[in-house]
Amino acid sequence: MSVFASLVEHLADLLQPLFGASAAAAAIVLFTALVRLLVHPLSRAAARGQKARTALQPRIAELRRKHAKNPERLQRAVLELHAEEKVSPLSGCLPSLFQLPAFFLLYHLFSSSSIGGEANALLSHRLLDAPLGGRWADALGGAGPFGGAGLVYAVLFVFVAGVALFSYRLTRRTMAANPVPPGAGGTDGQQAPGLGAITRVMPFMSFFTLVTVAVVPLAAALYVVTSTTWSAVERAVLHR
Repeated sequence: MSVFASLVEHLADLLQPLFGASAAAAAIVLFTALVRLLVHPLSRAAARGQKARTALQPRIAELRRKHAKNPERLQRAVLELHAEEKVSPLSGCLPSLFQLPAFFLLYHLFSSSSIGGEANALLSHRLLDAPLGGRWADALGGAGPFGGAGLVYAVLFVFVAGVALFSYRLTRRTMAANPVPPGAGGTDGQQAPGLGAITRVMPFMSFFTLVTVAVVPLAAALYVVTSTTWSAVERAVLHR
């Protein structure tokens, strides 16, 4: 925690001539961009894997029909197909998993009153009128939704909603171009129970970012907003 706090402080010092009192917020955005840049090769691999898995769906549906009465044989056949085509079913999860440590570090860093036995100096940093260690509820309990901190959150919510809408449309377009074939996830040409509901809900997942921004410290919210924006642009480029 102390090392990470020192890194954020040094980045803020470097950016202070450009961003003034909001330098720490800019440092968090820059840190997030660096994390996403490091994870980008995994995102590219995940995009390639998704395209390959989509191409395999008709063959997997055929295997489900062929081994409908033998689940163990079906499982082996599907794994063998993935191995033969060098497609990992878990590749899409790796970019998100590798980002979790950075998010939780920021969350704990700006939720702790002390670091290494000393007062947490990072809590004094702000984004305009909003403290980086504060939450939306704190802004509402202070000057209210139209106070300085409340307006910072209002701008963030509007921005996140715009990104979520873009991601929603992108997901719908991708799903329309790559529909789930009959028999995928089930037998006898039927979808597995719940798959249809998951398919309907998936485009709306990006809007849950609004909830995250509302409940975590502002510093962690900036990480989420920056990462979500990066993901939306990245998906648009990699899945075009």
